[in-house]
Amino acid sequence: MIEMKGVRKVYPNGVTALNGISLNIEQGEFVYVVGPSGAGKSTFIKLMYRETTPTSGSVLINGHDLSEVKRKDIPKLRRDIGVVFQDFKLLPRLTVYENVAFALEVIEESPKKIRRKVMDVLDLVKLKNKARFKPTELSGGEQQRVAIARAIVNNPKIMIADEPTGNLDPDTSWDIMRIFTEVNNRGTTVLMATHSKDIVNTFKQRVVAIEQGRIVRDEQRGDYGYEA
Repeated sequence: MIEMKGVRKVYPNGVTALNGISLNIEQGEFVYVVGPSGAGKSTFIKLMYRETTPTSGSVLINGHDLSEVKRKDIPKLRRDIGVVFQDFKLLPRLTVYENVAFALEVIEESPKKIRRKVMDVLDLVKLKNKARFKPTELSGGEQQRVAIARAIVNNPKIMIADEPTGNLDPDTSWDIMRIFTEVNNRGTTVLMATHSKDIVNTFKQRVVAIEQGRIVRDEQRGDYGYEA
């Protein structure tokens, strides 16, 4: 499903973010990526959806080397990859419904299918009754649920989340994690970078720890392993 082989990433300023990363993630897995700030987690995550490319080594999804994907073909690649950010990245002038529908409009889905799919995912994240609201009328947790709905509305094979609960209170974070768990139970591979000790230790999954650009631990049903 996802395979990294000897991945090294050096930025133009000389900083080495990743230094020899190799691992495999199978379809349907749920993987936490943990480690101290500056360890290389964000770079690791960005490689997965072709926001950046490795200096050397390869990142393959379903056997396709992402470094060989042309820029014009990146949107097509991302149809199978849903991405959720810490700061939501919603379009403020659009309603909740329109924010989610936008992900389907860009791939020219039919209006009938758009309505059905959007309402289905809004039901999943428990925001069906706020379809006409603007993002500014929602709480942080509700905005993150909209972002999740947008990420999964196209039924992607992979869902990537970069600190999705970082700006949320504990109770809201639990709600968000229950949604991620449900998405994973439906067969979507989930890859989540997080600093939340409580989440990792409560919602037990595979844990990949990165320090100084290297994988130092890879455990099934692992613990966070760092001080909160």
